[in-house]
Amino acid sequence: MLDAKFVRDNAEDVRAALTARGATWDVDGFLSLDATRRELIGAVEALQARRNEASKVIGALMKEGQREHAEAAKDEVRRVNEEIASLESRMAEADAQTREMLLTVPNIPDASVPCGADETENVEVRRWGTPPAFDFEPKPHWDLGPELGIIDFERGVKLAKSRFVVLGREGARLTRALISFMLDIHAERGYREWWVPALANTETLTATGQLPKFEDDLFKTGEGLYLIPTAEVQLTNLHRDEVLEADDLPLDYTAYTPCFREEAGSAGRDTRGMIRVHQFDKVELVKFATPETSMDALEAMVADAEHILEQLGLAYRTVVLCTGDMGFAAAKTYDIEVWLPSYGDFKEISSCSNCTDFQARRAGIKYRSPGEFRGSRFAHTLNGSGLAVGRTLVAVLENYQRADGSIEVPELLRPYLGGQTEITAG
Repeated sequence: MLDAKFVRDNAEDVRAALTARGATWDVDGFLSLDATRRELIGAVEALQARRNEASKVIGALMKEGQREHAEAAKDEVRRVNEEIASLESRMAEADAQTREMLLTVPNIPDASVPCGADETENVEVRRWGTPPAFDFEPKPHWDLGPELGIIDFERGVKLAKSRFVVLGREGARLTRALISFMLDIHAERGYREWWVPALANTETLTATGQLPKFEDDLFKTGEGLYLIPTAEVQLTNLHRDEVLEADDLPLDYTAYTPCFREEAGSAGRDTRGMIRVHQFDKVELVKFATPETSMDALEAMVADAEHILEQLGLAYRTVVLCTGDMGFAAAKTYDIEVWLPSYGDFKEISSCSNCTDFQARRAGIKYRSPGEFRGSRFAHTLNGSGLAVGRTLVAVLENYQRADGSIEVPELLRPYLGGQTEITAG
């Protein structure tokens, strides 16, 4: 959430940022509402001062025995109180409308973010590894998995509906191996692991920006809870309405969770196979940092996610998203894209973002540093996939396939599979 004062003092910059993002928001309507709200605040404060002065007069009149005049002054105080109550009611309504508007405006892109309309204008910053050169026609995972008996799309539909999947045998074991491998690597690199609920309440999802804007992409229960779209939601909210200590920052957290998304606006996009499904597994990374260090923390998070792919020997490229392709809460985002033979191209496997104080302002996450400043300031929050497990499974199957249809198990995953070196049909 943006700061109302920031919008008021930098209205033209906000307009330019929204244009760069391809977003629409009623800046003039907000400024008008904000002006009304501030006028109401001024009127209430003036009436409160008038009431306080009248109260002093009443006390003096009572001491002087001028009871009749004191009663008249009390009547005036009652009228003032009624005016204050009326104005405070209008002020509360204006406050609610102001917050409602601020909840719908996206974050301001960092100055280092390239300006562009969509994903075609994202900027590649580096590549690692070489895509495999097969001496046979490689198969896509939607053929490989069923032939090996480790991915079952038909049973996924039978048990739920389309875009759900069942994993069996080594498909299930390899998924579990990838989760453990990722968590172990991130723990070695300083992340603290958490285990969090797969359901979240409205306040939690509002704090990280999923609500109210993206409600159609969420699965909702009859009790008003939502299945989480990412562990970012829960990890970030661990410190909602808390004041952290600057000396403890950055805080580096990780968690594995199942994730659930309706993907309401993605019809026709990557719906074959396991690339875009309603339920998927993910190991998430979240950081809490100071404003001065958050961009360095973002670079470190990207390196942590890239490290997983490097350990698995999977070729990837990293791009910085342009203004028109960034997520709602992000001020800067890097996407890491892994090579998938089925597409003959790179596909997103991790998205790492610095949300600056956008989520922290919504969630009330602050930090203090007594030796540096008085009071407290909003922290910066960051999040990223470390990695999307299903897409990593797909990348392993497709990049490590052999001509006979078997799969070589990457060396670092073998200890998690009891030393197993290959996956064959069984």
